[in-house]
Amino acid sequence: MQCSGSFPFFPVALACFLSATPALAQTPPQFPAPPTIEQVYQHVRQDPVRLGLFLRAFPKGADLHNHLAGAVYAENMLDWAARDNLCVSVTQQRILDRACPHPHTGELPATALAGQADVENRLVDAMSMRAFVPTPDDASGHDHFFSAFRRFDVMDTPHAGDMLAEARDRAARDHVTYLELMVSPGIGPMIGAGFRHPLQGDGFPAAHQALAPEIPALVQKARAETDAMEAQAQAVLKCGTSQAHPGCDVTTRYLFQTLRTLPPHAVYAQLDAGYATVRADARFVGLNIVAPEDNPVAMRDYDLHMRMFQWLNGVYPGVKLSLHAGELTTGLVPTDGLRHHIREAVRTAGALRIGHGVDVALEDDPPALLDIMARQHVMVEINLTSNDEILGVKGADHPFNLYRRAGVPLALSTDDEGVSRGDLTQEYLRAVQTYDLSYADIRQLSRNGLEYAFLPGDSLWANHQVGTRVAACQTTSLAEQPGGTCGDFLKTSEKARLQWALETRFASFETVARHEMLYR
Repeated sequence: MQCSGSFPFFPVALACFLSATPALAQTPPQFPAPPTIEQVYQHVRQDPVRLGLFLRAFPKGADLHNHLAGAVYAENMLDWAARDNLCVSVTQQRILDRACPHPHTGELPATALAGQADVENRLVDAMSMRAFVPTPDDASGHDHFFSAFRRFDVMDTPHAGDMLAEARDRAARDHVTYLELMVSPGIGPMIGAGFRHPLQGDGFPAAHQALAPEIPALVQKARAETDAMEAQAQAVLKCGTSQAHPGCDVTTRYLFQTLRTLPPHAVYAQLDAGYATVRADARFVGLNIVAPEDNPVAMRDYDLHMRMFQWLNGVYPGVKLSLHAGELTTGLVPTDGLRHHIREAVRTAGALRIGHGVDVALEDDPPALLDIMARQHVMVEINLTSNDEILGVKGADHPFNLYRRAGVPLALSTDDEGVSRGDLTQEYLRAVQTYDLSYADIRQLSRNGLEYAFLPGDSLWANHQVGTRVAACQTTSLAEQPGGTCGDFLKTSEKARLQWALETRFASFETVARHEMLYR
């Protein structure tokens, strides 16, 4: 190439320049190495807005403590009421189970709310914790929270599928892999059966024998209502079509929830039929007992309920339990009522997970109880927002750090995200802003959601050592389609497949986050 002379043609000049400066031509520009994911996380922790963006996109393994009846926002309920031409009571601040072509004083059609924003806002506030401020007539967050459910309970059955679709779509937007929803299909006939067969003391064998002829029909009723709920949800989500919603991809299973505030015979019948439903229908992966734990009936009969679980565990072996226990605090009940609920749920009922567990430090011999829970891998479902709203327990007063110090496994959950006006990202945001959590800590919380889910199959992690894969998958790269022994293992376990999917999502999220300029 001729490089002499003045003002050569530009491409020739450029080639001559590059050939004369080989170091510049061959060495790519040097930029600082991308930060580690921990560095990115620690940086965005200082900025609530960017932290929210980060945690919104962060992959979340599961929401294991989620009541479907409380998962949907009040605005959805009012929209459905208008669609059904139902009436709302402005004075009672609730949706009524009828139309009102000739409204009484204080009533109006739900369709009329579109032009009365002040009335709609009052209804939304009554049906949720939005803008709750104690007043002389509404002084307790606890009472306001639980009263919200009766204000829209007429929507539970006709719109169960709409509620399921909404919960799944919101979980998808929140990057949640798995939902374990608490539902109570067919519970009315179960309660009715209990009233036909009174329970005498601890006479569980006799009660079981008396109920036995009715159990198949009760189970069939529960399954039929679940079929209807899922069919409605599938239609709303348009699953299997080109317009499928993101919620179609959220794996969903159910815990059968029973009510603890009824007479013993009605509670027992729910439990017996609930156990039978879980055994008969793979969509149900476990069982729970719900309603305010501080209710006088629930407090009086708590030990009796735990003995019911203990007996039924022998009748229906293999049914897994996640039990609300310790959703109590000083002043809410006498101090004697704080001494043993979590312990009995674990020791007598055989619960594998505890919901809330707020009063653990007030139980008899907390160190021994925490040691048992840690050694037996009894996971606690942590609901930071609802514990604040219902119990007034938050920040350093919450046992979150106590459980962590004791080695008890934890996972974050929403409880009733529609009533609380939040989602799982809000729970992570609250945890990060309140406690000194590293990125490794929040990833552990996310992984725990799937590790302690009641999904069938063996775990991807060896002996609950989350992060240490089983031998079959130790050397398999997340970048490749699992084959060989790992592929064979994953085919046998739905739980392990979802855990593997979560790990691939972590890898993708962390790669993107390390290069995202908004996080720098």
